[in-house]
Amino acid sequence: MTEPAERQEDVKLNDNTIRLVGIPFFGIIIPNVTGLFGHLTYHDLSYWLGYPYFILLAGCVWQGNRYLMFRTRKRFTWFDRPIEKLILLFVNNIFYTTPLTIAWLCLWYRWAGFPSIQWNIILVVTLVIVICVLFITHVYETMFMVKEQQHEQTKNAMLERARAEAELEALKNQIDPHFMFNSLNSLSYLITTDPAKALQFTENLAEIYRYILSQKEQSLIVLEDELNFIKKYTDLLELRFGHALIIKKHFNGTTEKEYLIPPISAFVAMENVVKHNEISESRPLHVDIRLEENHLTISNMIQEKRSIKHSSKIGLKNLDERFKILTGQSISTSLNNQYFHITLPLIRLTS
Repeated sequence: MTEPAERQEDVKLNDNTIRLVGIPFFGIIIPNVTGLFGHLTYHDLSYWLGYPYFILLAGCVWQGNRYLMFRTRKRFTWFDRPIEKLILLFVNNIFYTTPLTIAWLCLWYRWAGFPSIQWNIILVVTLVIVICVLFITHVYETMFMVKEQQHEQTKNAMLERARAEAELEALKNQIDPHFMFNSLNSLSYLITTDPAKALQFTENLAEIYRYILSQKEQSLIVLEDELNFIKKYTDLLELRFGHALIIKKHFNGTTEKEYLIPPISAFVAMENVVKHNEISESRPLHVDIRLEENHLTISNMIQEKRSIKHSSKIGLKNLDERFKILTGQSISTSLNNQYFHITLPLIRLTS
């Protein structure tokens, strides 16, 4: 009940013009076509005073039904409870418009000096006004539906733009300057100590960036491609850290063909591990990559760096937002037995 109401409150309808024209129009036309003026002519003062009198009646009927219709829209919509909405509109119309009109017309016959109340005319006028109100209500509802459709189209366009901006922002944040800085430092060190390994390191680094550039336009990719990329990345890490980094992969080479994942997401998770943990020969870091049903989990032994400042976790926040946009699911993190786990939800390919 709350969601439709909130959605409708966002839709504003400017009906000032139609009210300024419609109320005087019905206030003038209805008494002339239904015979409410009777024997009165333009020579009689009551004839001229009758116009503002009936315009005032038209205003009360219009504004009252408008208020009731707006109240009804906050409770029901044509999509969730159409029968209740239709019944409520009829009840509001009949039980508000009918007694107001009858009382107003009875006063007219007394005030204008008619010898008796013309009930047959009152019945006709009341019926005409009720039908007019139903017609105008239909016009309002149609206008609202058009406005809501335009509002939804605008909202969807804004969401699509926000999604594109979020994906672009996420892509920008995927390549942490920390990764580039350490990679270049490692390359500089290897060039002077082990030129052959430096050449291999350069080739792996180039492969990583080639993959990143090739996947930047993709929303989802096959998990197998992401894991092949992670293989390149872990090879790079092993060149950098040697035996100080121990990575165990738990997947069989077949099931990863059955899932989709946002590109470069596993890279972000792995880089988060390297960024926040000490890796040295005296303290080797153990990392497990597991492919379980509908999830890819990267776990590492917690060995916090002493020199690292308090983390804002922006990388994981960006990754989580990207997963929400692209898959409708969130990533999850947990601590268990001195291990930190990052779990990435996967989308199974339909056969």
